[in-house]
Amino acid sequence: MKNEDTKTPIKNSPYVVRLPIIMGLTLAAGILLGSTFFSGSKNMKEVARGYSKFREVLMLIENNYVDSVNTEELVDYSITKMLEKLDPHTAYFNTEEATAARSQLDSGFDGIGVEFNIYNDTVYVVTPLSGGPSETAGILSGDRIIKVNGEPLSGPGVSNALVFKLLRGKRGSKVELQIERVGLKENMKFAVVRDRIPTYSVDAAYMVDKEIGYIKVSRFSETTYDEFKSAMTKLQADGLQKLILDLRGNPGGYMERATSMADEFIDGKKLLVYTKGKDARFDKRTEAHVDGIFEKGPVIVLMDEGSASASEILAGALQDHDRALVIGRRSYGKGLVQMPVKLADGSELRLTISRYYTPSGRSIQKPYEMGKGEDYSQDLSHRYESGELFNVDSVKLDTSKIYMTDGGRKVYGGGGIMPDIFVPRDTLANSKYLFELYAKNIIREYALKYANENSKKLAASSFENYLANFQVSESMMKEMIADATKAGIEFKPTEFSRSRSVIATQTKAIIGRYVWGRSNKGGLNNEVYRVLNPSDKIYQKAIQQFGQASALEAGKFSSLKSKN
Repeated sequence: MKNEDTKTPIKNSPYVVRLPIIMGLTLAAGILLGSTFFSGSKNMKEVARGYSKFREVLMLIENNYVDSVNTEELVDYSITKMLEKLDPHTAYFNTEEATAARSQLDSGFDGIGVEFNIYNDTVYVVTPLSGGPSETAGILSGDRIIKVNGEPLSGPGVSNALVFKLLRGKRGSKVELQIERVGLKENMKFAVVRDRIPTYSVDAAYMVDKEIGYIKVSRFSETTYDEFKSAMTKLQADGLQKLILDLRGNPGGYMERATSMADEFIDGKKLLVYTKGKDARFDKRTEAHVDGIFEKGPVIVLMDEGSASASEILAGALQDHDRALVIGRRSYGKGLVQMPVKLADGSELRLTISRYYTPSGRSIQKPYEMGKGEDYSQDLSHRYESGELFNVDSVKLDTSKIYMTDGGRKVYGGGGIMPDIFVPRDTLANSKYLFELYAKNIIREYALKYANENSKKLAASSFENYLANFQVSESMMKEMIADATKAGIEFKPTEFSRSRSVIATQTKAIIGRYVWGRSNKGGLNNEVYRVLNPSDKIYQKAIQQFGQASALEAGKFSSLKSKN
């Protein structure tokens, strides 16, 4: 009989042998990092004690725990949970996640094309990437991804790595999504076909008429500024006098690309944005410094609740200097600055170091409580439920944070950019039948089938002729309804009638893109936007407001002071 007090000798794994060395180097690096970032801090002794405790616990687990454990996973998990006690945007990415996350801005990838955020074990869609499969399928900002191919994507264990693993994949492959959407009692199912998510960020650039140009910027990636300048140069050659800059659904990206764009509209050495942090070395002022390509001429900026971060910096600078009329709905409100710190093993810490402020002094960041991000992550749902997306009187502005533009117009801080002219979300044509068509890709598949069968006949004429004269016929609608019925979607005449105009317009847009847009270089989807925009409420309002935008540019502020 074995003596229960006799202990089996413990053989350390190679990792454990190296662990004190690794952690010693980590501590040295941490102290160096701390002295660099937070020199003079009185809390370094507490940090050292905390590190010592963590190292002790980790060593005890590795050496003595009854079962084998993956120490690296434990470390990653502990870091992730620790950061949840901070602001909603400080984040940790392991090596695989860091590489995948950087590809969002630096290179293309195959996937479904969504910008997402994880909080409280739930994956929220910040925005579907413009031109990507998710947007085509009808995924919306604020949707919650519950399951992917039947596998749960909510609850304990949800991580960036798991999201990338489930959502990315070979182009052409299909992924089944179960979505929870605010305002609907039942979850929705979407069939999304993965595709190449392009690096292009200027989605459209065309002349609306002889004077008005339109540019759609979907995100601020590495190439955005160059794409924008190229688009502006071409539009100016075509007679550009007035500009609509569409930033709706733009989740942000590189701040420098946004400020470079702002500099092209703002003259002199005016302030574009500034940051303030705990450490003065993270305080930065960015000012205009180049002779811009469009410093004169009325500008209208379009924004909505999906416009965040860098897009808010650009819109805020133009609004504060009375350089652009902002139309749409209150933007997302992401005004915290993250510094990416690449760690020794290739993982990455994105640490919040400061806040963005517009030239007038407004903080872009919406309110949050440290470590309590559930309400923060559900903010778009709260806006829907409160009526803010539909009625300007439901927008709760912080009247204690009033600022002035250069011309003396009131603007408000404390959460996003409030437009000068509010346009409610248009949901009159929405129906469950329409959402089911989106979910099973019926509209897109039918449009592509029609385009394939009729491409030669259609291409024999010009896109301008197609835009002016082509109508989705009753027979086409019946064919699409038949396709939907075969796919298991019950035909509902009343709902179909309500959504008919949307179905027809989107079908026409996809056909036009497929027939005339495939040869486009630079990733432009002009055909899609030229079909869709004329029926878009915010776009329609913008076209009507160039008198106001011209008055703003001329310094006639009296008619605009009360418009919020």
